[in-house]
Amino acid sequence: MPPAVSSDDGGSVLDVPDTLSEATETNGSVSPGAIDLVRRFLLLLEDGRIDTATELLAEDVDYINASLPTIRGRERVRRALTMTFGRPSAGFEVYFHAISADGPTVLTERTDVLVFGPVRIQIWVCGRFDVRGGEIVRWKDYFDWGDTIVATIRGLIGAVVPALRPKAPSA
Repeated sequence: MPPAVSSDDGGSVLDVPDTLSEATETNGSVSPGAIDLVRRFLLLLEDGRIDTATELLAEDVDYINASLPTIRGRERVRRALTMTFGRPSAGFEVYFHAISADGPTVLTERTDVLVFGPVRIQIWVCGRFDVRGGEIVRWKDYFDWGDTIVATIRGLIGAVVPALRPKAPSA
């Protein structure tokens, strides 16, 4: 463990691991290692590595998009992701705005981009990932339908008029 880090005003001291992967699950709480797992999962999806990404899910995972039916089980989630993003003209991008952990739960605030050929649908998403035993056991995303409809219309217009195509969010 590296030396402790203290605030400039002499406030509280906080031990910080050299890398997030050093952190582990102990006494029911999840350290930043769970954040690494969730970030890796989403970045693997972005890279088009659906099979590798879904191996990070528990066999009996629940995948929930709020207001849509729950998809239960790793294989069903893999099929759903493959049907959506497994085509050559389809893709997924993720832009993290915030990510944090509280106990076994990792919360993300992000922009997801769904790409279908020249159509780019860019939506704001909050996600909740429950991690146990080094696997994601529950993945629940929250999004706004109004925002999604507007993003879809903008994506369709951008496919016809490239100058109006949504740009990646700034950091």
